[in-house]
Amino acid sequence: MMRVPAPQIRQQLLSVLRAWGMSDAHAETTAAMMLETDLRGVDSHGISMLPTYDREFRAGRLNMRPLFKTVREGPAMALIDADASLGHPVSVYAMNLAVDKCRESAVAVVSVVNSHHFGAAGCYSRIAAERGVIGMVTSATRGVSMVPTFAAEPVMGTNPLAFAAPTKRNPPFQLDMATTTVAAGKVKVHKLNHRPLPPGWVVDGNGQSVTDAEEAFRYVFERPEGGITPLGGTRERGGHKGYGLAVMVHILGGTLAGASFSPIRNRTQKPSDPHNIGHFFLAIDPRAFRADGEFEDDLDQVIDVLHNARRADPAQPVLVAGDPEMATHSERLRDGVPIPDDLMEQLRAVAKSAGVPFVLVP
Repeated sequence: MMRVPAPQIRQQLLSVLRAWGMSDAHAETTAAMMLETDLRGVDSHGISMLPTYDREFRAGRLNMRPLFKTVREGPAMALIDADASLGHPVSVYAMNLAVDKCRESAVAVVSVVNSHHFGAAGCYSRIAAERGVIGMVTSATRGVSMVPTFAAEPVMGTNPLAFAAPTKRNPPFQLDMATTTVAAGKVKVHKLNHRPLPPGWVVDGNGQSVTDAEEAFRYVFERPEGGITPLGGTRERGGHKGYGLAVMVHILGGTLAGASFSPIRNRTQKPSDPHNIGHFFLAIDPRAFRADGEFEDDLDQVIDVLHNARRADPAQPVLVAGDPEMATHSERLRDGVPIPDDLMEQLRAVAKSAGVPFVLVP
């Protein structure tokens, strides 16, 4: 596995996206979000998605020159049509619009419809926290990979949920999670690295755990039965709670915006149709509820107490959401982003197909 410096990854992303016809502004935004995802250690949603986007683009499902349309708007809400575009630019726009509106109305929601995959949800909730407000993000999904509690086939997606809140002394609290035990992309990452899966991530059509990476990949991405477990795994371990969270995420990210529910879409639309994924962006201004700075002070104290909890292992600090990503971000800025050999060959093929130089080299 080779480590690639962040500037080279950005350069490769920009060259491919521009070759596909994306505007400079949208290419810059998309590359920034994808690179940020890799730097944070979410390897399943960064540059590893480029071969998938390449397939979507060549199938005619991605509009690289979109015109975003405001379908509905009020003082504290908006519904944006992404014009069948890749989800990163419209999501940055939507989250910032929600923040702008919450400054006036205390709370604001912006929904997006007719979009595609937007990468890691946490990149967008972080925008809110960096602007001094609370942000929450959910998204519908294209994939059908999660097996509901008591089911034998996948029905839901990995349905991400992200939440971020501003602080003063500590880094912002940043929760970014799938509502499945693991994101589907992480199964792909294990396959790329030829690593077995931990028990409980993926099950077959009889509910039995699958740990072989190749076999697990087939259950998640190719076979009609089996798939990823809800967060928690079996019902005895709380999997029904993850299942419920996944439905909640789709209601906010998909149903509210009028986006597709993938099992229904698969029966009613042509494979060449755009995916019509929906996203949900909530912004809350703490200053509407508290005097300026009081929320951040209290949250700093909460985080301090959590960090100072007595350790089970003296060598392992107690962390809060966002800590691992911040540490990985610093390490990868210094040492580069690891890219498996199998993925490197796929990226080389994408660059060749786009007619741009391949720059992910030592």
